[in-house]
Amino acid sequence: MKIGVIAANGKSGKLITEEAVNRGLDVTAIVRKENKSVAPQSIIKDIFDLTTEDLTSFDVVVDAFGEFREDKLHLHQDTIQHLSDILAHTNTRLIVVGGAGSLYVDNQLETQLYNTADFPEAFKPLATSQGKALDELRKRDDVRWTFISPAAEFIADGKRTGDYILAGEQFTLNSKGESKISYADYAIALIDEATEGTHIQERISVVSK
Repeated sequence: MKIGVIAANGKSGKLITEEAVNRGLDVTAIVRKENKSVAPQSIIKDIFDLTTEDLTSFDVVVDAFGEFREDKLHLHQDTIQHLSDILAHTNTRLIVVGGAGSLYVDNQLETQLYNTADFPEAFKPLATSQGKALDELRKRDDVRWTFISPAAEFIADGKRTGDYILAGEQFTLNSKGESKISYADYAIALIDEATEGTHIQERISVVSK
């Protein structure tokens, strides 16, 4: 399987790349500058300069792009729109590293986590932006996309346990009443979906056991 990882130099991108390489997949880092991941080959390009020809040789493209500066949060929607446009009507899957804020807290799928009273105000702009990126994907029936939301507590330096719970649109707690997952376990879940999963045009979520 050929996988391209956009933003492979980032915290989540590096671990996703490492997980894919360790499983013997053919991995290419897609980065703006020098490749600092373990991927043996790279494409050095800005996301907005990527073309259909750049990406259609891959079975899966992972979008691990993230932006945290408030005046740049629109880039979550902008990059999703561009990637969707260039992957439209192709066989290449697009798997997006999403956020937890857009998960639903009710069975009717009406109230999202970032609209609840206890959601931290400081994270609301980022969560809203990532939610809008998911809304962009939901409009596309011409792209083989999957959006994977992590747990609410997404731990960059957390342990790699190899265990996780696969969930769907709803905010899910583990048996300890926690919503957390390490970047390393998230990477396992994402590569599992890339190699074995069939959640096409769906949002799924993962939480540690």
